[in-house]
Amino acid sequence: MSAVRDRTANIARGSILVFVTLRNERVRLPYFLDYYRRMGVAHFLCVDNASNDGSAEYLAQQRDVSLWTTKASYKAARFGMDWINGLLLRHGIGHWCLTVDPDEFLIYPHCDTRPLRALTDWLDASGIRSFSAMLIDAYPRGFIGEQTYREGDDPFEIARWFDPANYTIQKNAEYGNLWIQGGPRGRAFFAQEPWKGPALNKIPLVKWSRQYVYVSSTHMLLPRSLNLVYDEDGGEKASGCLLHAKFLSTFADKAKEELDRGQHYSDSHEYRAYHAGLQDDPNLWTPHSRELGDWRQLEELGLISKGNWA
Repeated sequence: MSAVRDRTANIARGSILVFVTLRNERVRLPYFLDYYRRMGVAHFLCVDNASNDGSAEYLAQQRDVSLWTTKASYKAARFGMDWINGLLLRHGIGHWCLTVDPDEFLIYPHCDTRPLRALTDWLDASGIRSFSAMLIDAYPRGFIGEQTYREGDDPFEIARWFDPANYTIQKNAEYGNLWIQGGPRGRAFFAQEPWKGPALNKIPLVKWSRQYVYVSSTHMLLPRSLNLVYDEDGGEKASGCLLHAKFLSTFADKAKEELDRGQHYSDSHEYRAYHAGLQDDPNLWTPHSRELGDWRQLEELGLISKGNWA
């Protein structure tokens, strides 16, 4: 990686940091940055993987962004996690670090009235080092490509619906993390092979330490104790979700680009499924879909939890 703008000297002690790898996400970046700024994020550490749509140029202009670029293989870098783990080790130690994609938006209990700092202060006081957030795919009512997404728009003004159920969950015997699958991608693109559907379990928010490392995306970490973000004795631990704004008008072009690049997991089988399923511009909405409300709605559905955080 080559540093384009290294502003990490400006990171204050205790700042909340966002880490992100991206390619050709220029149209998403203004809303993404503003969303997390409003939440209380102080600095963004970004790796741009050879974008040609102006993403790197835009990020380089942002005063709270440090930017690195690379033309190296995303696949060979363990799908970008080697780059992110390197930045976390160099700049994240002692900070609460949120690792997300440009189409992932953290929701947590009380997020409408309490900044992210309130959550991390409570986690610190409770001796909790990692915070889970299930990925929830949001989608429009109607064909995916029907409404054009424009730069700066709130994506959830278009993608306003989600699956309230239709999820499977199991425990990973090796790492101890939960493995969640299903949702609209499971039923629309992997109905015949649901076990091949994308994982929806994430542990994106971690108080970083020198001994930590992400093993596979943000699905699981080492040491394994960081993956125990759930209660097996009948109680509930606090958790959030990542609203996933993948299904916008930009999705078809993005899916084709990533399929052509062949840089994703398991010979890009996920993008092969997307490409096949997008031939008829599908409508993911069903009569069972639920329109997005606030965090309380997600708590009532059991998709997030306040746990002991009153």
